[in-house]
Formats: sequence, C-alpha cells, structure tokens
Amino acid sequence: GRFVATGDLLLTYHGNTVGRLAMSYLHEGRPPVVRDAVYTPPAPRPLVAPPLDLQEGNRILAEILGSLNVASKHWVIRQYDHEVQGGSVVKPLVGPQCDGPSDAAVVRPLLDSHRGLVVACGMNPHFGDFDTYHMAASAIDEAVRNAVAVGADPATIAILDNFCWGYTDRPETLGSLVRAAIACQDVAVALGTPFISGKDSLNNEFSYFDESGEKRSIAIPPSLLISALGQIDDISLAVTMDLKRAGNLLYLVGDTHEELGGSHYGLVTGQTGGQVPRVDVVMAKRTFTTVHQAIAGRLLRSVHDLSEGGLALAAAEMAMAGRLGVSIDASAVAGEPSGLSSAAKLFAESNTRFLLEVAPEQEAAVAKLFAEATVPLRKIGQVEANDRLRISLDGGLVVDSDLVSLLHRWKNPLNW
Repeated sequence: GRFVATGDLLLTYHGNTVGRLAMSYLHEGRPPVVRDAVYTPPAPRPLVAPPLDLQEGNRILAEILGSLNVASKHWVIRQYDHEVQGGSVVKPLVGPQCDGPSDAAVVRPLLDSHRGLVVACGMNPHFGDFDTYHMAASAIDEAVRNAVAVGADPATIAILDNFCWGYTDRPETLGSLVRAAIACQDVAVALGTPFISGKDSLNNEFSYFDESGEKRSIAIPPSLLISALGQIDDISLAVTMDLKRAGNLLYLVGDTHEELGGSHYGLVTGQTGGQVPRVDVVMAKRTFTTVHQAIAGRLLRSVHDLSEGGLALAAAEMAMAGRLGVSIDASAVAGEPSGLSSAAKLFAESNTRFLLEVAPEQEAAVAKLFAEATVPLRKIGQVEANDRLRISLDGGLVVDSDLVSLLHRWKNPLNW
C-alpha cells in the first residue's frame, strides 16, 4: 500500500475495488461522544531530604537496589528465548557475566544486513500520583533515551502507548487520562517521535462488599507504558551499559533538579511529597541527537540512562554489569541555581540524563561535541580496577560498598 492524497481508504483485490471509506466520514460522520473530564492539581507537598552520611547513603542505595521495580529480572528473562536465529545484537542482560540490565534490545531482523532494530520502553506509575501529564512525558523521555543509549538514531524512533486506567466514566478519572494524552501529543510532536499504534486497557476496577455491607471499589493507578522502536544503521555501533576498562572517565549528561517526587528515594524512605520530574522537550531533543552523534562517532565505551534511583543506581548498575569499581564525586552534579540536596544529587530521577564512559583519548572530542551542541556535560568520576562503588560529596564518602554485596541485594529479591 501507499499514502495518497485522495482522502479515501481504498481496498482492492486483484484489481477490483472491494472497499472505499472516506476519511471525512470516519472522523466527522457521526456526532462525537461528549463526556465530562475534570482535573484538579494536587496540593504541593514538601519532601525534606536530610543530608546524607555514609551509613544512610549505603542503606538507601541497598534498599532501592532490592526494591521490586529495580531488582534484577534475570530469573524471568531466562525463561524466554531471546536468541531466535542468532539475531540478537544487544541482549536483555549484558556484561562479561551476562547479568547487567540492558537499556534496550537490539536485534538483526535480516541476517544479511548490518542494520538493526532497537526495542525499548519507559514507565513510572509513581509519577502519576503527582501529575499524569508529567508521568506520560517522563515515560516517553525514558523510552526514547533507553533506545538512544544503545545506539538508535532518534530521528528514526517511533513510539506506542499502553494506557491502563480506572473507570473513565468518573470525570476526575477521565480528566487524568485526558491530561496524560495531552502530554503524549505535546512530547511526541516536539521530539518528532510519532505514535504508530497503541493499546488502551480502561475501566480496570474491582468492586466488592466489605464486612459491613458497604460497597467498595479498587482501581488500578493511572499507568502508561511507552514502547519505542528505533533503527541503527550499523549494528557494530551498538553500545552496552557495562563498564569496559579501568582508567576510563565518567561523564554525566543533563541537568539534575530537586525532583524527588515519585522517586524510589521517596519510596524507600517513606516520603510522599516533592516535585515530580519534568521534561524540557527542546533540551531533550538536542541531548538525544548529541548522544547519538557521540555513539555514531565511536567516542563512547558505554552508555546508561538515569531513571529509577538516579545517579547512584545508574553507577551501581554499570559497575555491577562490568565487574569494575567506580569512584564518583557527586559535588560536580548541578542543575539548580539554588543548589541541590545531597539526596537529589544521588537519587533524583530528573529526565534526559545519561552516564557515559569515555576513554581518556576521546575526552577532548566528547567535550567539544557537547559544548558545541550546548548540552550539559560534567566529568564526575572514573572507572577503577577494584570491586567498590564509592561516591563522595563535599569531601566525604556517602556511598562505599563492594560489588558482591550490591549484586546480592539486586539479584536476590526475584531470584526464584
């Protein structure tokens, strides 16, 4: 088939017309259904993050690693065949021990071609407790940056949605859905990532009568999964997230903000307030393009996106996957004019951020590329020839843990 300017859907079979439908009728041929949708912004709730010390930093990192949304899914992944015809290039689990959490998968659909297909996703229903607009925007940002992290050209990325929502005849429930849909349009148009399909699973509620005879309803939280499909022209350019060599440098791409609302830091510390992460679509598009240019230029040894758990979790995952140590000075993390809390520097889940591993001989080229694109880039540490993750802040250690302990906390919860 092909796109034509007739405004009709024309179906033929062996040269005979078997169907014709005017798009004007499809879109305007029946009166629209009108429903009431109401959105009331939640009242701001503060999240006061006390200064981190070494004991608290180690504890929070370990608890986030063991939380079910972050913990390794290796037991589940290994139940399925991800090697059909030997066409997988970047697998779900990467690194020398094949147990690091890949940002995305790269497959080679045509075995006589060097082109690859990238599959990634993004989702964080905790953000929906604050604002479904920012939840949807963040899910798109995460799906796209996961695809970009392994080598996908952002200009080729298309996305799909999967909405899971409660009873939409309630105006407030429908209002939250409409707000998420508006974000999908805003971000997709700004990034140039069209929605090519999707799935809606609405009215997910269960009603029952409690012991006193009162009718109760349980609704699922507003949730949106975004899947991203991208292309990579040459699969030899694909990058994985595991650290590669001691002595390489670590760079943080993107600004960090005091955005702990809906974060895993809040989850494990029992705090429910704070500001939910936003997406700067102009900066996001520029950042994705620049990271891709660095990958295409073979300037990066490894790339990992920052999502659940923020910088500390991204560094831990890269270290665990590569079985190499890391030393980071979180004092170099910046973004807020008024300064950041120590918790935000380590655990904020601000969007459009990557952690890059750069060989010393490529440092100047990487710095020049990002400076010319005016994309924030900060050197924050290096890869070490040991088995420890060390993060310092203002001259003192706030995380110091061995990889064996971190791997145990990360793998054990779902190691069935």
